[in-house]
Amino acid sequence: MENRLNTLLADMVVVSHKLQSYHWYLKGAHFFDDHAQLERYYDEMNENADAVAELMLQLHMSPASTMKGFLSLSGIEEAAGGEVSSAEAYSHVLADFEYLLDEVYAVKAAADEENQILVSNQMDDYIASLSKHNWMLRQVLK
Repeated sequence: MENRLNTLLADMVVVSHKLQSYHWYLKGAHFFDDHAQLERYYDEMNENADAVAELMLQLHMSPASTMKGFLSLSGIEEAAGGEVSSAEAYSHVLADFEYLLDEVYAVKAAADEENQILVSNQMDDYIASLSKHNWMLRQVLK
């Protein structure tokens, strides 16, 4: 479970930084609204990463804590950097959120199998949130 949670933590940290990069380099007609939305996403992702790390500590596990460690564990690629349109940013965000959702489902299944109730319950919250975000992003990208 510790390895699964560290991977999820790393992916959340990388996604958060990626969202912040898009927030900084966003361009286009929808800048004001989308700039604020990307900030909400990275704030939420930072809170989620913190919650995963604290859950790990409660369970006497050791969360990863360095950028080098996060990058070595994460399956998410960093943002390329530079200017990005809303459509480009949201397309990448949707792909990353879909990846995270699959990962969260896998962590939940493993937690249920190992009777890790706290982990399973926390994954339920992420499933609900990511599912809604993914639906909304698909609507924006139509």
